[in-house]
Amino acid sequence: MALHRRSFVVAAGAAAAAFGQTGQARIATAMIGVGNRGSQVMSGVLQQPNAAVAAICDIKADRLDAAASAAAKDQPKTYKDWRAVIDRKDIEAVFIATPPHLHAEMAVAALQAGKHVYCEKPVGVTAAQVREVVKAAKASKKVFMAGQQLRSFTQLQEAVAKIRGGVIGNLLMVKAQRHAGSDLSHTGSSADWYFDVDKSGGYLIEQSVHNLDACNWVIGAHPVKASGFGGTQLYKNDPPGRNIYDCNVLTFDYPNGVKLSFTLNVFHPSGMPLGGQYIHVFGSQGAVDLMYSTNMYKLNGKEPPVVLAEKREEAPHGHTTAFYDCITKGSANPADITVGATAALTAILGHTAMTKQSVVSWSELGVSL
Repeated sequence: MALHRRSFVVAAGAAAAAFGQTGQARIATAMIGVGNRGSQVMSGVLQQPNAAVAAICDIKADRLDAAASAAAKDQPKTYKDWRAVIDRKDIEAVFIATPPHLHAEMAVAALQAGKHVYCEKPVGVTAAQVREVVKAAKASKKVFMAGQQLRSFTQLQEAVAKIRGGVIGNLLMVKAQRHAGSDLSHTGSSADWYFDVDKSGGYLIEQSVHNLDACNWVIGAHPVKASGFGGTQLYKNDPPGRNIYDCNVLTFDYPNGVKLSFTLNVFHPSGMPLGGQYIHVFGSQGAVDLMYSTNMYKLNGKEPPVVLAEKREEAPHGHTTAFYDCITKGSANPADITVGATAALTAILGHTAMTKQSVVSWSELGVSL
């Protein structure tokens, strides 16, 4: 169902949205979910010369109106019903940036309708949801990209390639964390879904999926089992009804015995050392601070650190550009369904281990990649 005054698009306007300055057809793109993250992603789409924002969907009128104004040059139609967007035959690509529990259903529907799909992370909050997306993506001939945008950072690409090439010897262990100084806003635009674990997956699945994906990437595998503990230590029933944890301590076991230790909390004082996010990769000949310096330290401790990959200005919307390059040029997909599903399942594995308070094996998730 089309809504709002901006939904009126005359034939001339539609034609203008479909063709760029060069006269070449642009990819008619739909944005489903234009809140904080969705509006950021849409700004990247609007900068792509080979894309046109033809449809915008959100259940909140203020977001819908703001997004329509931002994309006014493309004269998009606006919707509250995402199914109406999927039903449009002219839509070629769909961006999904809704609350995580909706990702899988929308991605599957879009893939089955023959659309290219960019799905924000995580691709699902349960193993069953991830399984359905994997099935649909593998059955589709269209591009599926997960919003694991670290995969498009060229500095990380270079550093990971060198680590996996043996620059620090055999991988032994990774120590990673995601610490923040405060809880997510209890009155912000995401508060109506984020604190419900069934909708967001909590901090581990909704946010730390980025960190865990980077760990999988540098190790070159997914974990075979996990164990650990989590809880709500500080923000107990705050906000009321909250059922997501505010901290966790997890251990993952990988093939060849590589270990990953991962911690998360939202009460690390900003002025206290060792806060924020980091990934330390340890090998038989040295170690690397993967985020963000990519400094390599020799194990003998007698040599100064070496920069493994020079810091550079990353393209602000590199992952979005990569998505369209996959469609138009057949470029390699940096975050295909295997990457997206593996990242989500790693977070789900850790969450399951915490809630069961037992060692959980990857095979128990029941998803074939």
